[in-house]
Amino acid sequence: MEQKILITGGSGFIGRNLAEMLNGEYKVFSPPRQELDLLNDVAVRDYLAAHRFDTVIHAATGRSNRRTTAPDLFKNNCRMFFNFARDRHLYGRMLHFGSGAEFGVRVPRMPEPFFDMHVPADDYAFAKYIAAKYTEASNNVYNLRLFGVFGKYEVWDVRFISNAICRVLHGMTISMRQNVRFDYLYIDDLAKLIRWFLDHDLKYKTYNVCRAETYDLLSLARMVAEISSKHPQIHVQRDGLGPEYSGDNSRMLEEMGGFRFREMKDAIAELYAWYEAHLFEIDPALLRFDG
Repeated sequence: MEQKILITGGSGFIGRNLAEMLNGEYKVFSPPRQELDLLNDVAVRDYLAAHRFDTVIHAATGRSNRRTTAPDLFKNNCRMFFNFARDRHLYGRMLHFGSGAEFGVRVPRMPEPFFDMHVPADDYAFAKYIAAKYTEASNNVYNLRLFGVFGKYEVWDVRFISNAICRVLHGMTISMRQNVRFDYLYIDDLAKLIRWFLDHDLKYKTYNVCRAETYDLLSLARMVAEISSKHPQIHVQRDGLGPEYSGDNSRMLEEMGGFRFREMKDAIAELYAWYEAHLFEIDPALLRFDG
């Protein structure tokens, strides 16, 4: 029987991609804010009771960056999560997207048991931390911990790989504050991994959903430059490497029996072609910030 799935955050980067990629294989619902206010506990309960989903994929989240500040970020992220978690009897299970930020520190290839060694200081990470603590005691809520995800529909004026591609397409210098190694996962790979999670019973409550292979920003910028053949300048403001941001994915891969990730250069080339076709949507004035 076809699974009935609710994806929250359908207008955001991850939710929008998953709704597109999973639709057809599953019966996907991804209501806009006008149809379902995730901050309204009564509306969420009524919606869940009316539809009885097999799986809720909770991708909705607010976070701040150098361009925008999300008001009441901690309160709203917690409220959205618990509006679904408290009514877990109204659906089969929930796959919640956590974050490597919930570890509270950056240590290379952080494994799942490293969680709760530190309590995060910032509001975004602390909200994720609280959700992760809740999933440990729940019977049907799972924490899929993401690190770096990239692909179409992401915030191109802020996220490094998309920002670098858009800069090159507009004949600009690729810029970054400092070089750092990130554990980047292509959005198409994430969708394939989510299909596996949807179709299998899970042994653990938390999984690091990541590539466990890092790339430094300077190397990624050079990949973009090579793909473009435009020979852009690359500017790094500060010397040295910042703290690595990566996870250990061995728990996930052992349970899955392995997974073949898209080659990074192929993924960037595909994303480059997508931005090239959508260049009319990119305002170069919004790219004049460091990456």
